[in-house]
Amino acid sequence: MKVIIAGGGTGGHVFPAIAIANALRKIDPEIEILFVGAQGKLEMEKVPAAGYKIIGLWISGFQRKLTLKNLSFPFKLIHSLIKSRKIISSFKPDVVVGVGGYASGPILKAANQKGIPTIIQEQNSYAGVTNKLLAESAAAICVAYEGMDKFFPKDKIVLTGNPVRSDVAQIEGKKSEACKVLGLDPNKKTIVILGGSGGALTLNEAIKNGFGFLKVHEELQVLWQCGKFYFENYKDCESAKLLNVKIMPFIERMDFAYAVADVIVARSGALTVSELCLVGKPVILIPSPNVAEDHQTKNALALVENNAAIMVKDRDAREKLLTSAHQLLENHDKCRAMSIQIGLLGKLEAASDIANIILSKV
Repeated sequence: MKVIIAGGGTGGHVFPAIAIANALRKIDPEIEILFVGAQGKLEMEKVPAAGYKIIGLWISGFQRKLTLKNLSFPFKLIHSLIKSRKIISSFKPDVVVGVGGYASGPILKAANQKGIPTIIQEQNSYAGVTNKLLAESAAAICVAYEGMDKFFPKDKIVLTGNPVRSDVAQIEGKKSEACKVLGLDPNKKTIVILGGSGGALTLNEAIKNGFGFLKVHEELQVLWQCGKFYFENYKDCESAKLLNVKIMPFIERMDFAYAVADVIVARSGALTVSELCLVGKPVILIPSPNVAEDHQTKNALALVENNAAIMVKDRDAREKLLTSAHQLLENHDKCRAMSIQIGLLGKLEAASDIANIILSKV
């Protein structure tokens, strides 16, 4: 049995892909899995670290604004389509899975041309352009949100939820150890700031601007994941030097971050939202305005409409982020209610459900 899993670009695509691969291996330890990603992207590091082979394509996204980068796009696309056909011919997969991201388009297109079954895993509440184009040829489309039939053929849709790393939801009994490892005070209320693997400028500026607030409110502490691209810019700012602020470029043990959190502030990418639903902590979402079709706002609203999260707009976050988090912490009834509601939206078995769908289409 041979499976190709294609896509990546961000942690929101890479980690679900690895979760699917792990679920497939759990069902069939002899299964042969090959990843196909984009050269120079996160998957080229994280996939081998997870124990899987990966091949990189020379591919990138098409910018929606006029830019010189778009001049190379047709050449990259043609090059990737040719290489994808060679990968399909050489590896001879029984099924190909696309998880979104630059690399999923060429490899799924090549698989369709060879008559090989393809599965699409759409993580967001607003479908990406590539997935919409490939949907007609797909054998099944695994989605995380209701109402996706406005993008895809209804008879192909399966509501599975998004696959997440198996360890992130296992936070029970970890707070004491997590505080020691992360250098936090277990007796203080903790606000965890998550800007994603690359970091989020707005969230970082909010903590930087919040020096006065954080200095006054010593009873609070902040675990600030600023992103590896921003760490050098913020590690020496006044807020970062406060004793009740712990700044980190990246958090490897996300289960520890979730375990210590009393309130979580995060972007609303699909993977983050899916993890937060399993974690069951009070959440403030700050959707990124710099994503296709504003899909992070749609992801956030799916929770807000279920009273499972609070949303603060990006343009307001620099001024309101910390005060909103503090107000939520002070409202114990609201924290409790939000924790219950967000927990009801979690789908713990998403990875294994998707793995079974993949195997059923061979």
